[in-house]
Amino acid sequence: MSQVSAWFERRFDFSFPVELRPNILARVRGTPARLEEIVHDVSGEALTRKPEGKWSAQEHAGHLLDLEPLWAARVEDYVKGTGQLTVADLQNRKTDQANHNARPLEQILADFRSARQKLVRHADELDAGLFSRWIPHPRLRTPMRLVDHLYFVAEHDDHHLARIWELVSRGK
Repeated sequence: MSQVSAWFERRFDFSFPVELRPNILARVRGTPARLEEIVHDVSGEALTRKPEGKWSAQEHAGHLLDLEPLWAARVEDYVKGTGQLTVADLQNRKTDQANHNARPLEQILADFRSARQKLVRHADELDAGLFSRWIPHPRLRTPMRLVDHLYFVAEHDDHHLARIWELVSRGK
């Protein structure tokens, strides 16, 4: 049984100042390194074990990669000033169908690092005023600033990193 709270039960407080943008971007930027540290020297068996038929550690890592296009699309939503953030596939079909356990972990990690660098590089290039623009989040039904979106990404990353840690530490 996992000690990590279910993602869809989480509530978020977006009352922090937009000036925390550099701190939040540092978290988002650092996720690939933290992921690589957690899975370093973990056996393939431990990485691909699916307790209770749920995602393995490697599938959680693949899921982080799978969501990079969504995060990038949402950044573009702010740039374009859309009326609602891009909707996520709440069924996570992409991850379920990707067969991440059959892929080399090194490829998942490299692809994730590359995609995340692209996301952060794009965010770094945006006008600072854009980070306070509000757009409604489709599932949370609350307005989110671009800085809130990046905080949401960081929280999502940490959620999956905690789950990966939990899974691989059991297998050691």
